[in-house]
Amino acid sequence: MTVASRGKASEGTESGWSETLPVDVETISDRTEAALSLELATSTREEIDGPVPAITGHLNRLLGEDLGADEDEAVRELMRKGYQLLDLQNRPTAQTPSFGAFVYLREAADTTRRLLWIYAQRHGLGAP
Repeated sequence: MTVASRGKASEGTESGWSETLPVDVETISDRTEAALSLELATSTREEIDGPVPAITGHLNRLLGEDLGADEDEAVRELMRKGYQLLDLQNRPTAQTPSFGAFVYLREAADTTRRLLWIYAQRHGLGAP
């Protein structure tokens, strides 16, 4: 498992503990690859909706990392897209047609994967 330990600190309120949660490059890579390998013609709505919480969680996690947005307009644009995808108004609902949910999943997985690549490069982990 490839992880990097730089990240936001998670603080416990009762015991006063603090730890840094690592970014699990291997897991994120595997999950985004699986999501991007789904095919609309052979996937059920449940198969499309299933990975969305994990993918958006990974996307949210990566958006909290220092990815060099201050120095790079392309990274800033990618991060803007990530935040748009996380906006609840832009997420598919039960009323969203399967095609719309499929497109959302692919966009979220693709954006997550691209941010993961930037993260891995910035931390010397090689391409995911």
